[in-house]
Amino acid sequence: MSEPRKLEVLRAIVEDYVHSREPVGSKALVERHHLGVSSATIRNDMALLEEEGLIAAPHTSAGRIPTDKGYRLFVDRISEVKPLSAAERRAIHSLLEGPDDVEDILERTVRLLSQLTNQVAVVQYPHLSRARVRHIEFVLLAPRQVLVVLIADSGKVEQGVVHAATDATDEELMALRARFLGSIAGSQLDLMPQVLPSVVALCPPTLRNLAGALAHGLERLAERSRDERMVMAGTANLARSNVDFPLSIGPVLEALEEQVVMLRLLSDMAEDPRGVTVSIGRENPYDGLSEASVVATGYGPGSSAKIGILGPTRMDYPNTMAAVRAVARYLSRILGG
Repeated sequence: MSEPRKLEVLRAIVEDYVHSREPVGSKALVERHHLGVSSATIRNDMALLEEEGLIAAPHTSAGRIPTDKGYRLFVDRISEVKPLSAAERRAIHSLLEGPDDVEDILERTVRLLSQLTNQVAVVQYPHLSRARVRHIEFVLLAPRQVLVVLIADSGKVEQGVVHAATDATDEELMALRARFLGSIAGSQLDLMPQVLPSVVALCPPTLRNLAGALAHGLERLAERSRDERMVMAGTANLARSNVDFPLSIGPVLEALEEQVVMLRLLSDMAEDPRGVTVSIGRENPYDGLSEASVVATGYGPGSSAKIGILGPTRMDYPNTMAAVRAVARYLSRILGG
């Protein structure tokens, strides 16, 4: 069998199986695809594909289904990621344009990606260790209670309440906000522990205790911003795909629930020249995802954070790769990456 026909037959088997969820036979391939050869020839081709470990026969059927190796060859032969339709692009644009609160944007992004792909969508929060201070606010809630607000240039907003040892006034907070902002605006969040002590040291002695409490509050907020987190949507799609996880859907749900597993997997996925990386079945380092595939790409400044989907190995890879890449590009544009 020539290499082009091998790939054509494999492509037809993958497409039919993804569409029907039924093992594919030679007769169906001849009827549905213009392969230009007889059913007997296709049977022989399928036998050769099976010898190479690209397709396999489930014990209950005479038809064949792709293996992880078969899906890998199919995905590797997708020479370029196709663009989404104009209607899909307009839908993404209308759903993601609007508010600039990063949490709201990420939540809407995963819901949209889940709807586009019918899979579980996940997105890492932007890596804020590289983010910088855009603005801060000190709001007096009570004489000894101050709301501290930290806004990063990524759009991320963190806030918390600081308890002061002595009564504070609005005027004192305004003066301290001006001092802090003048010193730390534009500074990287991960440098806050080094920058803040010098700001406190330069404050008038009468305000130094209050400034120290506020600095400690800002440092905590900066630390919280750097915590690795992810947002997820569409786990109900996994339940509908239960038949695609013959061993058990439990380990897949556990991996999603145990966010550190997914975060490590996304972080470790190597970049692909096409801009979208695919990890199939047993290629995933976590055993619980041996029946799942992950399609992901980077977004934001330096594409350091990842966005992607998780679903069964039986998935529409071309359309899924296109959706992941398109949504990531919109997200990067919105977040200024």
